[in-house]
Amino acid sequence: MSTWSPSSWREKPILQQPTYPDQAKLASVLTELKNYPPLVFAGEARSLKEQLSKVAQGKAFLLQGGDCAESFSEFHADNIRDTFKALMQMAVVMTYAGGLPVVKVGRLGGQFAKPRSSDHETQGDITLDSYRGDIINGIDFNEKARVPDPERMIKAYNQATATQNLLRAFASGGLADLHQVNKWNLDFAYKSEVGEKYEKLAEDIEKSLQFMEACGVTSKTYRTLRETDFYTSHEALLLPYEEAFTRQDSITGDWYNVSAHMVWIGDRTRQLDGAHVEYMRGIKNPIGIKAGPSMDPDDLVRLATAVNPDNEAGRLNIIVRMGANKVGEHMPQLIRAIEKEGLNVVWSCDPMHGNTIKSSNNYKTRPVDAILTEMKQFFQVHKAEGTFGGGVHLEMTGKNVTECIGGSFTVTEEDLSSRYHTHCDPRLNADQSLELAFLIADSLKDAHK
Repeated sequence: MSTWSPSSWREKPILQQPTYPDQAKLASVLTELKNYPPLVFAGEARSLKEQLSKVAQGKAFLLQGGDCAESFSEFHADNIRDTFKALMQMAVVMTYAGGLPVVKVGRLGGQFAKPRSSDHETQGDITLDSYRGDIINGIDFNEKARVPDPERMIKAYNQATATQNLLRAFASGGLADLHQVNKWNLDFAYKSEVGEKYEKLAEDIEKSLQFMEACGVTSKTYRTLRETDFYTSHEALLLPYEEAFTRQDSITGDWYNVSAHMVWIGDRTRQLDGAHVEYMRGIKNPIGIKAGPSMDPDDLVRLATAVNPDNEAGRLNIIVRMGANKVGEHMPQLIRAIEKEGLNVVWSCDPMHGNTIKSSNNYKTRPVDAILTEMKQFFQVHKAEGTFGGGVHLEMTGKNVTECIGGSFTVTEEDLSSRYHTHCDPRLNADQSLELAFLIADSLKDAHK
């Protein structure tokens, strides 16, 4: 393989990148960012890789979820807290009802850049650059907002830093204590059938904790009852930014992306000879590869070998995004190709991206029934193949949004306009996420029978 460096991706063809009109300003911003402190540490990324190796062995489950695209305008401590609580709800359901420890990874603290199906957007007779996420340009449809601005990278870093700090505080400062399990519920979730189901489970957990305390096992003596490990992730799309945060670990000498614990390559930028694969192959973080229905099994093997040449357990997460009723057609051949080569991977399901539709009132949405169906099929295929479906990758929020239709606390097409807040793709709200968590828990129990 050719010599790798944090900048060797620049010699490869690249997709989904903005064109900055002021190259001198871009260079100045990148020089500044290279001197900024890391958001995460190499040792933390290694700890995540160790936990993901247990996922690959079927001894744990990966929960990866958070915002479609973080925004500057919705940056607020309450939003971060509510998403953290929603993820903790999901994790406790999966752990208690599913019988496996859950590795928790947020799409938070850096998920700012988004790939787009077109470089341009047209409204009426006006055509402008597409919105590519707040780290690149603004969502408002005017010429000034849509011009890519390098200074946005600095604002994104500052917001990511604050988000990381708050998440660390939540994970270690008491909010993650299992004795808070009833307090993780969000107000609107109480009103639904799935909310009542969660309350019943929370009561069972409290009884178990009371028994454990009587035996001398308390949150004061056992860290895992009062704290949790919580990691961050984002799509490594804007490579100039990722390069600025690629640092050499002083202990091992290896290169790590220190803007997140895990980063992934999207389905649109996974070309074997492309810049994103070139960048990923040189960093030691756990990494993901999105695999849609167009993924060729041989190409997936070549990709897996390229980005994880030493076949390290826990380093590679294949995030399958097929769409409901397409899983059985496309996923078995991917599994068989990976198994045939003896490659160590985590298999994760993204049931969101393949199930996006336009509602009759012209909102981009996702039917919860389709999301649940794809998740069920993911587990069914793995059981049939004798492999382990080890994770879920979600666009979700703790806010009471109305962006995905259906679910036990039913959101209709008419409801979409009431609280449709996403800057890009529709997200599950906490109630819908919790419904999915119970389905996953049941599937995990079934898989281990």
